[in-house]
Amino acid sequence: MTRIALVVSDVDGTMVTKDKILTEGAKAAVQKLHDAGIGFTITSSRPPVGMRFLVEPLGITLPIGPFNGSSMVDGRLKAIEQHLIPEAAAKRSVEVLTEYGVDIWLFTNEEWLIKRDDGKYVPHEQNTIQHDPVIVDDFTPFLAKACKIVGASADFPLLERCEAATQAALGDQAVAVRSQNYYLDITPPGQNKGTFVTAMAKRLGISLEAIATIGDMQNDLPMFKVSGMSVAMGNATDAVKALATDVTTSNEEDGFSGAVEMILRRNAGG
Repeated sequence: MTRIALVVSDVDGTMVTKDKILTEGAKAAVQKLHDAGIGFTITSSRPPVGMRFLVEPLGITLPIGPFNGSSMVDGRLKAIEQHLIPEAAAKRSVEVLTEYGVDIWLFTNEEWLIKRDDGKYVPHEQNTIQHDPVIVDDFTPFLAKACKIVGASADFPLLERCEAATQAALGDQAVAVRSQNYYLDITPPGQNKGTFVTAMAKRLGISLEAIATIGDMQNDLPMFKVSGMSVAMGNATDAVKALATDVTTSNEEDGFSGAVEMILRRNAGG
């Protein structure tokens, strides 16, 4: 069995609690990885600025993967690799989201743009990424710089239907997948958390079998597919759990720490 040399973790629903708190248990677990000589980094649907608060407490020195892994930035949030949604696909995405009546957000590498600040999830996102949005009248001037477009809605079944409609409308021009039940993320084509993990393997000169991944949502499945070990959180759906090699407890029960213990036991041959 190949020894794990790198752990790549999702953030929301995985490393942090539902209140977006990084627990002392999670910090201690990452320190155990460092002590064991195992690399550690994170990938998330969040923009770079929304991942900054984790870099120092977790001692992350490797590149991180914002926007569902479609970008790679260093610890200072400077872009190493960046992919954008094609402008035509960005325009079509906004059209479909508008048809479904969901709140629309557009993220560039530096800014979070919205049309209204009374959307249900705007305060939630402000708390999550610790960054304020910029209100604009029109997304058109920013479509050519879109790293991610989000449809947000408290109507989960509606957003699920919107996901299917967006995927049908975009085809292979962009990736549309929910990162939470209430967020539909549209990101650049051919890029996902799996491509980020693959890029990290190449960058570090290790095999994909030597990488363990931890996550909880559908957007984590591409990295589960390519990694040698994958751990689904206890709060994941049964469909996500079925595609992981292992399952831990929920993010409210310090399941991330449990996942790290599984990884360490595997390396110890236990």
